[in-house]
Amino acid sequence: MAWTGVGSAWSPRVRIGAVQQREAAAMAAGEKSEGDDVVAAAEAALGQLPEAARGSLWRNPNYRVFLGVQTLSALGDSFSAVAVPLLVLHSTGSVLQMGLVTALTGVASIVTGIFAGVVADRVDRRRLLMAADAVRCVLYALIPLVWLFASPVWLLYAVVPVAGVFSMLFQVTYVTVVPGIVEPGQITRANGHLYASYAVVGVAGPALAGLVAAAFGAAAAIGIDAATFAVSALGILFVKVRAAGRPEGQQGGVKGEFLAGARFLWRHPVLRPLTVLLSGITFLTYGITDVLIFRVKEDLGHAESTVGYVLAAGTLGTFVGSLAVARLRERGGFGVVWIGATTVTGACVAVLGLSSSVVVLGVLAAGMLCGTGVAGISSMSLRQEVTPGHLLGRVTAAFWTLHSALGPLGAAAVTAAAAGFGVAAVCLAVGGCVMAIALLGAFTGVGRSRRTAPAP
Repeated sequence: MAWTGVGSAWSPRVRIGAVQQREAAAMAAGEKSEGDDVVAAAEAALGQLPEAARGSLWRNPNYRVFLGVQTLSALGDSFSAVAVPLLVLHSTGSVLQMGLVTALTGVASIVTGIFAGVVADRVDRRRLLMAADAVRCVLYALIPLVWLFASPVWLLYAVVPVAGVFSMLFQVTYVTVVPGIVEPGQITRANGHLYASYAVVGVAGPALAGLVAAAFGAAAAIGIDAATFAVSALGILFVKVRAAGRPEGQQGGVKGEFLAGARFLWRHPVLRPLTVLLSGITFLTYGITDVLIFRVKEDLGHAESTVGYVLAAGTLGTFVGSLAVARLRERGGFGVVWIGATTVTGACVAVLGLSSSVVVLGVLAAGMLCGTGVAGISSMSLRQEVTPGHLLGRVTAAFWTLHSALGPLGAAAVTAAAAGFGVAAVCLAVGGCVMAIALLGAFTGVGRSRRTAPAP
């Protein structure tokens, strides 16, 4: 469906589409271009959109429904984020086992990423979102039902990674539908609002999850997540998403179509170094939440409810970062914002194991998630802006698959190191390495990207 800007005689996609077409042509021809020019072109085009294209998101009923159901689903996710590690810890008493479940889930997600983008670009994206929610509802509902009669740890090793498969399908497709719900000039703000809403429920979610886990058991908290998936699937039924056109002649095998996304990434002067840098950061930080939970629960001897409070305090940082990211990027540009936010994340991780105060740990978790949120929203918005719509699923899947490939190994390594050498030493080493990687980005296309395009 063609979509013209409100109160405008021309389509806001024309100018953005021209930027994407020029970029796609340059990538296909293997042309070299500087990261600052590519990002500048996209950001300048976005800045030139008419006011109607950058107006209030709240006038868009599809966006309002999508925001509402995803906020509810995020509330359920926060329950599982606390309850699954606690259920493993209760059953095994081992931080290493917690890391293994996380690692297996990561492996499942990475393998799924190979074809998730192809699926998202081939099928109806709204139906795919609904199917992913429905399957996760059934999978997570199995855990509390089985736990009524027995406590088989193997079920967690089976169900949670399989749920990770459908989570990856959902996440890749989710990124592709946001540009189909809002106008081009609203993408960064829409992503910021979505993340801010997740942060709001994330403040209450982990705390409530801790209380539910303490009162009724961790399995009951996972059951709440299952219910939110059902509501989310139903809500998406009422969201209209503009279909992205697919040029003729591009149908191919899964390998070929995945490689199409990977080639776009590799030839892009900003996305290429960003993917490499994030691979290192993901390896280092994939298991940090498990380490933080272990620190509060086992090292310091606090109850499950305290774990929830610390994680809830951390999500306040996500909320702050989500509200600030659009303005920060307008003022500083992608490179400065991403490098600065990632440096803040590393600094907070570095001192995470040096304090025994729950309040200080909550503040550090907030700083860590604020940096992660700003960097993540900036990165996702950039991909949505510079990638042609028909390639967005494959580019997103390739991006996540490539930079997440080392995550499961990192989760196992970091949690094993925390068990063997202590949380303080591991966090100091991880945080220092993250800061070094962020600063290294200043010497790549990420650091050279500017906020505005040079004058013609």
